[in-house]
Amino acid sequence: MILVHAAIAADPALPEVPIAVERRQLAKRLWRATATDGSEFGFELAGPLAHGDVVFADAAARYVIRQSPEPVLEIPLPPSPDAAAVTGWAVGNLHFPIEAQPARLLAPDDIALRQSLERLGIAHRATEAVFRPHRLAAGAAPHSHAAGPEAHPFIFKPAAARA
Repeated sequence: MILVHAAIAADPALPEVPIAVERRQLAKRLWRATATDGSEFGFELAGPLAHGDVVFADAAARYVIRQSPEPVLEIPLPPSPDAAAVTGWAVGNLHFPIEAQPARLLAPDDIALRQSLERLGIAHRATEAVFRPHRLAAGAAPHSHAAGPEAHPFIFKPAAARA
């Protein structure tokens, strides 16, 4: 088994051997996977890997993380800023992770999100894609819906903490 601690740089001219991995697996620190050629890898990581990272190379090939596609909702972004804001609100209000791209949002394919988008008349379609949500999604920045400093601890700092 080949032990991996981090992504590496490798010659892009080398043939690629994919290591298929699900998104949630990539967030873990310790895990195992098998490449398509049967090579086994153990991962002991300080930080997460991402789709396209090279984790091992030898004279014959480079081994590349290939995140598996998953069911998502593709939500085209309207050209007008106010309509795009409503679209962002509809997804964000339900606290779903998103991947923002120049012309669309990707979000997990969830019935609650589908119903909200349909109720608001926001275009969307179910598809499969490699989903790479932004790192602050899914609870990484704790907050509440109360008024005051406890609502967004990263934005509001009590006077005593600023001194």
